Amino acid sequence: MKTLLDGLKLPESARWHDGRLWLANWGGGQILAVTPGGESELIANVPTAMPITFDWLPDGRLLIVDGPNARLLNADLSTYADLSPVASLWNEVVVDGRGNAFVNGMNDFQAPGAIAVVTPDGEVRQVADGILFGNGMAVTPDDATLIVAESYGSRLTAFDIAEDGSLSGRRVWADLGGDHPDGICLDAEGAVWYADVAGKHCVRVREGGEVLQKVESDRGCFSCTLGGEDGRSLYVLAAEWHGWENPFGDGPTGQVQVTEIG
Repeated sequence: MKTLLDGLKLPESARWHDGRLWLANWGGGQILAVTPGGESELIANVPTAMPITFDWLPDGRLLIVDGPNARLLNADLSTYADLSPVASLWNEVVVDGRGNAFVNGMNDFQAPGAIAVVTPDGEVRQVADGILFGNGMAVTPDDATLIVAESYGSRLTAFDIAEDGSLSGRRVWADLGGDHPDGICLDAEGAVWYADVAGKHCVRVREGGEVLQKVESDRGCFSCTLGGEDGRSLYVLAAEWHGWENPFGDGPTGQVQVTEIG
């Protein structure tokens, strides 16, 4: 893989949007946008500790998860929704085409967590529980299915989405063996790419768990997304991982890596 950008603390939440890669630089409290040529722009300073994740509403408004403070923020850092009635620490967010924002969180790293939905009218409610460290999420293009990476469960789990954001039909979308999926993205064929920190790789799987492709890195892979002019550039957010007690090690090792896939 080619290194597109380095010097990041802990890059997460890879998104391709408006011709650029967007990411959250954990530890720096930043949301950045990076061109295919490697030029970065600071989009927002988010005065919080990690995690920070983000996605866009259908009308283009940016939503930001302030994980430690259990808030979903607008781009100007005002509160879009208070998530604290459901859980105290929040991680990933994804928005469907109806404007329902799904956020996963927990009260304790070692205990099962939950998924909440924030509807366009501002209602916040829990729609799933028993999530084993929820990480990356994706919504299928028809807005019918939510796919969640359960890092401690070594699986991708799927739910059917109702118009009001309710979830049902819980099922294992793919059993990943010993891998621990972090960030995920869907491709044009309906397969999922997932990043794995311990495995230092990103893997493409189809529903049912068949491995279709694997890309190796020299450090832990935290998130990935597809982008570029033809959607065949795989952007990987990677960093050396030293554990929760020393997440940044002795200095910034975070990188944006990119490779072309067939």
